Amino acid sequence: MHNPHHPHVLPVRDGVSPSCVVLPSRGQGSMLDFLAQRLPVVARDAWCQRMLAGEVVDERGQAVAPERPFEGGLRLYYYRSLPAEPMLPFSEAVLYQDEHLVVADKPHFMSVTPSGRHLHNTLLVRLKRQLGLPQLSPLHRIDRDTAGLVLLSVQQRTRGAYQALFRDRQITKHYDAIAPWRADLAFPREHASRLEESPQFFRMQEVPGAPNSHTHMQLLEVAGDWARYRLSPITGKRHQLRVHMAALGLPLRNDPFYPVVNDPPEGDYSRPLQLLARSLEFVDPLTGEPRAFESQQRLVLPVA
Repeated sequence: MHNPHHPHVLPVRDGVSPSCVVLPSRGQGSMLDFLAQRLPVVARDAWCQRMLAGEVVDERGQAVAPERPFEGGLRLYYYRSLPAEPMLPFSEAVLYQDEHLVVADKPHFMSVTPSGRHLHNTLLVRLKRQLGLPQLSPLHRIDRDTAGLVLLSVQQRTRGAYQALFRDRQITKHYDAIAPWRADLAFPREHASRLEESPQFFRMQEVPGAPNSHTHMQLLEVAGDWARYRLSPITGKRHQLRVHMAALGLPLRNDPFYPVVNDPPEGDYSRPLQLLARSLEFVDPLTGEPRAFESQQRLVLPVA
């Protein structure tokens, strides 16, 4: 019988957990008709082959035949695959591991979780495969462009306790960033604003209204026209640090999105975004002990 608390009825395969799609309450035709229409990135013939191979199952663990009639509200599980995936000339480092947590040091250009054209070469899939931890799940996210620390939960039983640290803002996070130096701006400073998604869905923007984002900013060192900053987010909005710095006229070095879109071509790793998730500090909710982790990576100011 289906257990709603453990809906993944397909095992992790080569580090990849099954994906899920929920059928709407109303529909018609066959299961193959639904999948081919809902997820057209996979060709109809390819869906048929997967179904015949038993690689599409329902929430009860039963293989879904292509001709099976549409069943409203049912969950279907399947393995995501890519015909070709860019290889990365970088690798992550595991800084800490126990029965509850993994702390990884992620390189630039690596996504934390599968998305778009990135699947097997994402941090989560690589660590699941390397460490043999099928329940591994990130407790927070950093951008693909950002390097540094990512905290992951090993087991579902204790995951909620660590997720609460982020929800209740009980984790202190510090980032290092390289950006222009402006003599007319005083540091340290606080920056608070309202962030919302822009018409370009992949970018955020500041808009009038009550602030929903807050960053503490410090100046660490200056070299010519560039400076290294310590950015400490109080809130966790998407692209928060990048938008806040750009709003001050201090866009991060090599930022492909702010203030304007200048995304490098696929495979160009010559201009990593100069943003590093440098450190994490918190009191462990299970042991009560203070925890502190620091990235082994460093950002270097450009030579003046």
